Amino acid sequence: MSERILVIKLSALGDFVLSIGSFQAIRAHHPRAHITLLTTAPFAELGRALGCFDAVWIDSRPPLWRPGAVWALTRRLRGGAFTRVYDLQRSQRTGWYFRLAGRPPWVGTVAGCTWRYVPPPDADTTMHILERETAQLALAGVPPPQPPELSALAARADITRFALPERFALLIPGSAPHRPLKRWPAARYAALAGTLAAQGTTPVLIGGAAEQAERADIIAACPRARDLGGQTDLFDLIALGHRARLAVGNDTGPTHVIAATGCPTLVLFSRDSHPVKSRPPWPAVRILRRDSLAELPFDEVLAQVHVLAKDG
Repeated sequence: MSERILVIKLSALGDFVLSIGSFQAIRAHHPRAHITLLTTAPFAELGRALGCFDAVWIDSRPPLWRPGAVWALTRRLRGGAFTRVYDLQRSQRTGWYFRLAGRPPWVGTVAGCTWRYVPPPDADTTMHILERETAQLALAGVPPPQPPELSALAARADITRFALPERFALLIPGSAPHRPLKRWPAARYAALAGTLAAQGTTPVLIGGAAEQAERADIIAACPRARDLGGQTDLFDLIALGHRARLAVGNDTGPTHVIAATGCPTLVLFSRDSHPVKSRPPWPAVRILRRDSLAELPFDEVLAQVHVLAKDG
């Protein structure tokens, strides 16, 4: 019987990007298997583009009080006749999926599964997500994931439409609007943009509607900056990361995407997230952290930017 593999990864963007190396390791370990990804709608297109999966299923995450939707999910999971399931979400919800699927051979953290990974008690504060994922996959014989290979995805995007100069740096001043501690002040991003522009590197702003006001303030202070807010998709971010001289951003999904391309990246963390657990773990990444990013001085960021520019 040929192998039929299910890989579960539902969210969020930063975590999904961190798992790309695991997706690629699973595909390399099962080269002739039919592999299905179960994910949520925002990540379906990226999942299809990776080349790791033969099919992508979208999980609408039905609540328990909608028995019709739960029954439909149950039929789909059991109908897949999966010979192995890699649960990379490792959540209470996907533990429930283990039971809905009829308890197939399962690589995860749910009690009773075939290859059960039990994280150390202090894993949430001492272990990176990728370290836990690596240990989980090793139980089923999958070699350690390598840094993600994203060059094929970069080729999908045509960023010539932005008409960017040869030397540019990416600035990502946004994050979730309900977590203001995760945002370095726009005035300091504006000062950084002005410094980069004076040194011959064009600042390029990345973001969406939630930080439109911050980007407008930065452009007003540094008219040489370019605002690509609302104009980029995931593939554009990957292509921009491949071309950029460096990037500076708050701990948010687009920053993690850009860092995964190998772009020299400075990521700014607040007390709302922990770099030990969720930093982009790639060699060209540097980290700064304060309880509130309003406490992070401009000069400290600029010093790290100079190191990134030199190393890059």
